[in-house]
Amino acid sequence: MIKDIDKRIMRALAGIRQAFRGIVSKVSTEGPVCTVRGQALANEDTVDLEMFQHYGFTSAPPTGAMQIILPLGGRTSHGVVIATEHGRYRMKALKQGEVAIYTDEGDSIVLSRGRVTTIRTGTLNIQANDAVNIDSPSVNVRHQLNVAEAIVGRGGLSITGGDGANVERLNAKDDIQVGGKSVKGHRHAVEGKISGTPI
Repeated sequence: MIKDIDKRIMRALAGIRQAFRGIVSKVSTEGPVCTVRGQALANEDTVDLEMFQHYGFTSAPPTGAMQIILPLGGRTSHGVVIATEHGRYRMKALKQGEVAIYTDEGDSIVLSRGRVTTIRTGTLNIQANDAVNIDSPSVNVRHQLNVAEAIVGRGGLSITGGDGANVERLNAKDDIQVGGKSVKGHRHAVEGKISGTPI
């Protein structure tokens, strides 16, 4: 009798489809939940399966990405995509504990060991309605710095450079140092006479 029960259980389980792998062909992010079309490994078409992702993070996997499909209730038509991966674009050689966000175009944000974060992209846009605040002992700019409006310094402001610096408008509450010389106490010759300090 026990053997008969085991056989019935095995037959019932055989009729319930287990999780399976597939390949992504198209992703739609228009609705409240992303939907995925693709193929299973046996060339079975999977149509408009919901893809669940963690709150606060969303992505649209590129064509060719692998997917893991979980048939809810054992039915493929009620399947959901619970994970995706693409071996070609996935960032490799990460150290244990590191985290990365990446795209198929090579853009990435990597949180590396030693508390170093690296952003790689073509153009980085930051849009803030109120302010962008940087609290750091040092801010380094390797190449040209373009300022559309004003640079305001509440303390001293020093400008140095082999080729000089071009600033259209500059406001400093205390003083400005240009080439190591104070603008506040600067004098120069005017028609053979030494001028007073700037007002």
